[in-house]
This record gives sequence, C-alpha cells and structure tokens, in this order.
Amino acid sequence: MEQAKLEFLKKTAAQVRLDILEEVHAASSGHPGGSLSIADILTYLYFEEMNVDPKNPQWENRDRFVLSKGHTAPALYAVLAEKGFFSRDELKKLRHIDSFLQGHPDMKGTPGVDMSTGSLGLGFSSACGMALAAKIDGKDYRAYAVVGDGESEEGQIWEAAMFAAHYKLDNLCVVIDWNGLQIDGPVTEVMNPTPHDKKLEAFGFHVISIDGHDFNAIEAAFNEAKTVKGKPTAIIARTVKGKGVSFMENQVGWHGSAPNDEQYAQAVAEIKATM
Repeated sequence: MEQAKLEFLKKTAAQVRLDILEEVHAASSGHPGGSLSIADILTYLYFEEMNVDPKNPQWENRDRFVLSKGHTAPALYAVLAEKGFFSRDELKKLRHIDSFLQGHPDMKGTPGVDMSTGSLGLGFSSACGMALAAKIDGKDYRAYAVVGDGESEEGQIWEAAMFAAHYKLDNLCVVIDWNGLQIDGPVTEVMNPTPHDKKLEAFGFHVISIDGHDFNAIEAAFNEAKTVKGKPTAIIARTVKGKGVSFMENQVGWHGSAPNDEQYAQAVAEIKATM
C-alpha cells in the first residue's frame, strides 16, 4: 500500500475512534469496546473498498453493507459521517429521542444504513439476501457484513453460511470481528464457537485470517476476496476490543459502558497522540 494512502487511512480511523468516543460520552450509554475494534475495518470498507455515493444513499448499484453486530452502531455512524452521508454534528445526538442515530442501525431513518440490525444473527442473513438479489438481477454490486465473534454463537449465523455457500454467493464477503470478548466474558468461555476457519471452510467458504488493525493485511484480504469465484469469502479479523484506548483494551467491562468525563478526556488524549 502506498504510504500516502496508509497515512490517510490511519488518520481517518483515528478520527472515527474519536467520533465513537464522542457519541457514547454524549449519550452516556452505548457500546465503545466493539465499536473501537471494528474502526479500521469500516474505515477501509467505506474509504477504499465499497462503491457508495453519500449524495445518493439509495443508489441501486451501490455496494451493500450490513452491520450484523448492530450494537456497535457508533462505529458505523462515525464512518458514515466522515464519508459525508450526514453532518458530524449529528453524532452528539446518539440515542437521543429526536435523533436518527439510535442505539442500533435504522435503515428507514439514517442515510447510508442498508439494513436495520440489532437482533444478533439476523444481519448476516440479510447480507446473504442482498448478494443473492444482485445475482438474480444481474447486478455487479457486492454485499459485505460484519459479524461479532460472540454473535457467531447464534445458530442463524451458520444457517446463513450454509445458504451463502449453497447459492455460490461469490459477491458476498463477511468479516468476523474476533476480539475475543462479549458482554458476559471471554467468547471461548461463554459458548466456544471456534475454530471459525475450519467451520467456515466446511460450510463452503473461502477463508482468510488477518490482523484486523493492519491496513495492508485488510487491503490484501478484500482484494483476494474479489478474485474468488463460486463461493463466498469470510475474513476472520483478529482485533482488540477497545482498540486505541489503553484502559479499554481487552477489558470486557467496556463492552457496553460509556466513559465519564475524566475517562473521556484521557481516551481522547491517547487517540489524538497517534494522529
């Protein structure tokens, strides 16, 4: 990857993390841990990978994205705002009654959101439907989904995987956000869904495993996915929950807790120091 592009992506992802913190702090609620862990993936998707138009969010030939782990909506909203789908001023209204940025994505109210999600497991199925629709309609757009590692304990995730392979959805790419923690503790202790790679391969997927914070690896994975024919692709992204904030990293308590004023100030300072 060219150095200029790498620096742009890093700076954008850092700003996305600042936006995430601003959102959950202003709302005094939300899910910062898993939002911070997917900031790099979403930054790459919206600024390099996906064909979307902020001025025409409903463009029929756009690539589709589904945040299956809908509780990490602050990350999606931050990226959409940075991309220009709506004003960054809206981020301060997260979860407010008069805001279109609710705790989980709402496709009817938020520009750029392709699918309402929140009930874990359902979003991946929606992305499969979008990919199949493209095939049926003879369109060349691609469908992307981000699934949580804890979410992958849901049975519907594996029903969707079976569906995707059966219909040879090579225009579908799912990213498993493997940060190792869910609301009740370590994923492998709550209900161990591993090994994701061998299971997904058995279900008929082309599987790529990467460091989900390495933009060179992220780019290589998405480029490889586009070359795969006759089967869907799954990218298993090893990430750090709370990435970028020292006291949040790998701490399960930050799955769904908002920082107080002092914690917010420290978190912002830490991320700004990397920019």
